[in-house]
Amino acid sequence: MTFAAPRLRKGRKFEQVVEGARAVFMAAGYDGASVDEIARVAGVSKATLYSYFPDKQVLFTEVARRECLRQADEAHELIDSAAPPAKVLDAVARRIIAFYTSDFGRNMFRICVSEVDRFPELGQRFYDSGPQLARERLGGYLQAATARGELAIDDIDLAADQFLQLCHVDLMDRVACQVQLSFTGAEVDRVVQGAVRMFLACYGTGSAAGQGA
Repeated sequence: MTFAAPRLRKGRKFEQVVEGARAVFMAAGYDGASVDEIARVAGVSKATLYSYFPDKQVLFTEVARRECLRQADEAHELIDSAAPPAKVLDAVARRIIAFYTSDFGRNMFRICVSEVDRFPELGQRFYDSGPQLARERLGGYLQAATARGELAIDDIDLAADQFLQLCHVDLMDRVACQVQLSFTGAEVDRVVQGAVRMFLACYGTGSAAGQGA
């Protein structure tokens, strides 16, 4: 089920408010971010802030939605629909890892998870504009590659989910538990190359399985 985002009134200082909120939420978290501080950092009055956003929750979900969409759009630009699977999957995996190991990605995930009990719709919005959108974008490529005979996939959604989870192996657990927050190129390569190899071993046709990134 997709949660419908509230209709927001746009205006001259709308973007200013969102950028100020992004900075404060990332520095202080959801509970630690006050409307007074957001207004100060954004350089607007509280009245102006409230004219765009009725409460802090709506403002936070707009920040989260925009960042997820921005990340998804940037990842989508990396997907050449005509490129071989090994090359596309390598690029997608690196983009996913770059996001969840970034300061913003870590903080956004942490805040959304910590607030989902109080605001269930917050988790739904984060899911719709993050994991769900990533599945749809990747699924579109997998469908095209299957039609070309480069992949052999019966359940596109399941295959897309499987690849996304392969990109989380080891590194995501370390990030979530704050055991390790930065990774060497070799550590990233290990996960990316392993994910691509395993995916192509399952779904690649003879030619796709042998393609290099």
